[in-house]
Amino acid sequence: MAGWEDIRAEVLSRIRSKAWPLGTLIPGEEALAQEFGVARATVNRALSELARSGVLERKRKAGTRVAALPVRKATLDIPVIRAEVEARGAVYGLRLLRCEMDAPPLPVQARLGQDLGQMLHIETLHLASGRGFVVEDRWLNPAILPNPLPDFAAISANEWLVAHVSFASGDISFAAEAASNSAAAALGIPQGSAVFVTERCTWAPDAPITWVRLVHAPGYRLSTVL
Repeated sequence: MAGWEDIRAEVLSRIRSKAWPLGTLIPGEEALAQEFGVARATVNRALSELARSGVLERKRKAGTRVAALPVRKATLDIPVIRAEVEARGAVYGLRLLRCEMDAPPLPVQARLGQDLGQMLHIETLHLASGRGFVVEDRWLNPAILPNPLPDFAAISANEWLVAHVSFASGDISFAAEAASNSAAAALGIPQGSAVFVTERCTWAPDAPITWVRLVHAPGYRLSTVL
């Protein structure tokens, strides 16, 4: 019986051979499941993977089409900051600056898509051989946290989440900004220095997980693959 990888490979083959030209509406999941002799869920996974990579376009009630303008998407994993520091040959350290329940500001609520009331607000300074590396400002949905809470002074929220909480979707943005007074003080850099900023939201299938803003010290470099 064919697996989802086999179906993905066959779909790609039909697209590359022009059997399914760009913009073409391809057969539905049920028809493909019958053709390949597999469960509909297997077809769904294959098509979903191709949609995530930009090869297909999927719309509810409109079916699945070969993308008219295929997009090559970058693959970006959520990095563990400790591992990033150690990969540079530096000694990792963390300093917990804040860990308390509070009401998130309206911009955070807007990004998460709903008002969760009180959330866990965590601020962490990540260090590389004693120097400021990243300031992490994070709001966490308390519903995803165990009781008692992890010791975020011993393991960062970043590392704990990567190890223990799976996400279904997310968004990420990058910006170059002038360091705020508080970020500059934490990182030990002059006020207004150019810094690389990452903002990220992640969601479970039915609820937000976290919003985080990472302010990286000057010289930070982000790499990914296509």
